Amino acid sequence: MSKDTTTEAKIKEAAKRVFTNKGFSGCSSREIAKEAGMNVALVNYYFRSKEQLFNVVFHTVMDDFMLSMKDVFRMKQPLETKVRLFIEREYEFITKHPEIPGFIVSEMNRCEVGDSNKQFIMDEIAETGIFEEMHQAQITGEMRKIDLCSATLILMSNCHFPFIAKGLMQEIHHIDDEKYAQQLVLHKQYVIEMMIGYLFPAKK
Repeated sequence: MSKDTTTEAKIKEAAKRVFTNKGFSGCSSREIAKEAGMNVALVNYYFRSKEQLFNVVFHTVMDDFMLSMKDVFRMKQPLETKVRLFIEREYEFITKHPEIPGFIVSEMNRCEVGDSNKQFIMDEIAETGIFEEMHQAQITGEMRKIDLCSATLILMSNCHFPFIAKGLMQEIHHIDDEKYAQQLVLHKQYVIEMMIGYLFPAKK
């Protein structure tokens, strides 16, 4: 029996929908098979196990998630411009795929996720040269002196938490989906102004 690429792609898309909404531990191969409209035996024939299928999906999701990020970091632009574009692109991507940040955070915190799944993320970002660029900008005084872990935490939390916390924020402030979407557009501008003002104080 030869493998059909269309069937394989259909399984991957179904698995992506299930995994990003329920996580690895929250679903079964049978549920993925049902989502794909086929039996479990066929899913296992193509991917052998739920774990192998998850690894394929996780890498695909991370590739999509990091594509724009890496493009921005590789640009021949001033670092301040890259930070602005990074925030703009993050909000644009996550607005279209709001389930992705929570999925990534949850699965990266799961101890069963292999180190190779975690390491490739840092390797891909490091290859853009952004960490060296930030370090050099601190030496020249262009950027505030701050450890790169803290800089990453500040940027990622301000870009991702507003989407992860959507339900909580809507409940606290009694606002519907449309109003919250408008709030995120406004919040993005606040984040850009705040991050540029903090990371590049000499530009004020």
